[in-house]
Amino acid sequence: MSARAARHDGNADDLDVEEALALVKEHPGRTRGDHTPGDPAGAPRRPHSHATDWAEARALAARAPRRAGRPDPVAVPLASALGLTLAAPLTALTDLPSFDTSAMDGWAVSGPGPWSVRDEGVLAGHAAHPPLTDGEAVRIATGARTPPDTTAVLRSEHGRTDDKGRLHVTAAARPPHTVSHGQDIRPRGQECRSGDQLLPVGTLVTPPVLGMAAAAGYDTLTAVPRPRADVFVLGDELLGEGMPHDGLIRDALGPLLPPWLRALGAEVTAVRRVGDDEQALFEAITASDADVVVTTGGTAAGPVDHVHPVLRRIGAELLVDGVNVRPGHPMLLARTAENQHLVGLPGNPLAAVSGLVTLAEPLLRTLAARPAPEPYTLPLRDAVQGHPYDTRLVPVSLRGDRALPLLYNGPAMLRGIAAADALAVVAPGGARPGQEAELLDLPWASGGIGVCFT
Repeated sequence: MSARAARHDGNADDLDVEEALALVKEHPGRTRGDHTPGDPAGAPRRPHSHATDWAEARALAARAPRRAGRPDPVAVPLASALGLTLAAPLTALTDLPSFDTSAMDGWAVSGPGPWSVRDEGVLAGHAAHPPLTDGEAVRIATGARTPPDTTAVLRSEHGRTDDKGRLHVTAAARPPHTVSHGQDIRPRGQECRSGDQLLPVGTLVTPPVLGMAAAAGYDTLTAVPRPRADVFVLGDELLGEGMPHDGLIRDALGPLLPPWLRALGAEVTAVRRVGDDEQALFEAITASDADVVVTTGGTAAGPVDHVHPVLRRIGAELLVDGVNVRPGHPMLLARTAENQHLVGLPGNPLAAVSGLVTLAEPLLRTLAARPAPEPYTLPLRDAVQGHPYDTRLVPVSLRGDRALPLLYNGPAMLRGIAAADALAVVAPGGARPGQEAELLDLPWASGGIGVCFT
């Protein structure tokens, strides 16, 4: 967070309280969550605003990379493919299982019992065993290849040998004293045949997908590569360590952004501190060959806010210049080259998080060819004060079938989001207790730390 961000973003949000009070005074009979009849946004629109509505900003970010197309697919080793998206169907390279196997520990038997038992057993991973003859049995382990002419596998708990070494079915077997043909054998091709499509293009590579690919004979997967992201943290007033002092503050976004971007599917290729200097910012952006450049702070119009001047200087195309959302109103999205986009986040921490979920998440989702999450709603446990014109994103904790709005949700605060499971989308005008609100899951709440931040 930078001092200028506090001036330009934080003060704007402080004024929201006065705007909300003015709205209540203007409409004394109106309560939070009520909507103006005929107004699809549920509240008056900000007059003469060039900012983009929140939902439209997200849609624009999702569509932005399509003009340049997605990166070419790459072959990725299984160990590096977690979280990628399949760019080619996963087709079985072999039958699964590739030979008849025993589903249980016990005896492979041929024909009706009792059976004479061979001395040498069959273990998983060993070469083919000689065929069984009628009336013969052999000890077998789970997963072992059944000998030719095996008619069934008799489980260990369902068999006993007599003093002459003959194998009999015990009374515990069901039905008693019988063994059905094919019992406890996994036949070749039971799961799939060679050439069967196992998973389609667009499947997210999860741990089970990696296991399936390995079982089907793959060493690499054809996948959409991770979009590369450079992060430039702007501000002379930021400290990388130690306690705040003498007007200097700790950089909260340097530690926060890279793992969050990885959770959104990006490969973070650089994290740099850039001072309040237009030329330094110009050189940093123009030297980057990342698919996405993420900047923090400097998106307003103050004397040290250099993002807009630099974007004009390089001839960037502004796709989103401000969003009607709180916190995070001065966020932006620009196309800096045919195959590069810049997401300008506000400098306040929670405002930057708002920019991540509004612009960076849809942009990176499209670049990584990830499926969009299914929207869902839950009722809010408590009322939420609304902004008169803008959407609000409010940290919430999920408690059963309700969402609990959390305190400490100002633009410069991280205490609320640190305890949150999701962000509630609150329409202009606010929400009543029990009112349904759309929820945006936070990566760690839906996927787990290990999966999301790999």
